[in-house]
Amino acid sequence: MNFLETEISPLGMGCWPIGGKMYWGEQSLGYTRSDDDVSIRTIHAALDGGVTLFDTAAAYGAGHSERLLGKALKHRPDALVVTKIGVGIDETSKQISFEPFSPDQVSPAVDGCLSRLNRDRIDLMLLHVNDMSIGKAEAVFDELDRLKSAGKLRAYGWSTDYSQSARAVAARNNFKAVEYVMNVFFDAPRMQNVVQEERLLSLIRSPLAMGLLSGKYDQNTTMASDDVRASGENWMEYFKDGKANPDFMRKLDAVRDLLTSNGRTLVQGALGWIWGQSETYVPIPGARTEEQIEGIAGALNFGALPVETMVEIDTLVTRIPDEPDRPR
Repeated sequence: MNFLETEISPLGMGCWPIGGKMYWGEQSLGYTRSDDDVSIRTIHAALDGGVTLFDTAAAYGAGHSERLLGKALKHRPDALVVTKIGVGIDETSKQISFEPFSPDQVSPAVDGCLSRLNRDRIDLMLLHVNDMSIGKAEAVFDELDRLKSAGKLRAYGWSTDYSQSARAVAARNNFKAVEYVMNVFFDAPRMQNVVQEERLLSLIRSPLAMGLLSGKYDQNTTMASDDVRASGENWMEYFKDGKANPDFMRKLDAVRDLLTSNGRTLVQGALGWIWGQSETYVPIPGARTEEQIEGIAGALNFGALPVETMVEIDTLVTRIPDEPDRPR
């Protein structure tokens, strides 16, 4: 049994929202309204609520999310940090880049993460290139094996929605986890098969569908123009033209009462749905404020949705059998 099976809490905090502004050229890929002081208090509130896993990336805020996390966790070596490499960053301009990521870039990228996080070792390092070819990913993981031997990380994995990619590298000794999208709207059947058969840790990205499952948004809500949810990116399916996608709003309305059964908030029900798939899965919803993380942490008091509720939700949300993998 490895440390991922014994030390990781059943719920993590996603740290993309606290990174603040980040751009790809003129395109904003960050979240709006972040405040550094609030972010640090939010991290501390997460710890107080029993959340001890924090998921970030070099790309989030072009390094800023990692720096905030390092500051907030300075006296909490017990907290576990997951971060990601593979996206180029310029901390001064807040620009990120998607140039090809090569093996010779791995060691400097890891050192950059360690410096910003103010840590001697990364608990879990993920490759942040969703669709990298398997051969190129293997070369990156070879470098991560070397860095693990040097004591700079404890394990590694891949943030990818491509199940065959995950399966192809699952046998590597130090490959322990996959981070992928799953939520009430999409149950990731292919990836679930892989992680269960290969006994990999599942970190669930977008468990609240980029905030749509928080219940805060309706058809009249317009996201700020510099919010990633207004970006028009191809994978941004939960929001269209800066507004909640009406197709997903109809699905949410169909299952709202089931998700909020037995006193749960909508957020807590959506997280309970994840645990209803498997109580070993670790959802990592993003949070920006103390109020948000306190509500998220409250899901720990409820746990998984009952089996009968899970079955009823499946009758109301249309699934596409054997749906092809794609970023979302």
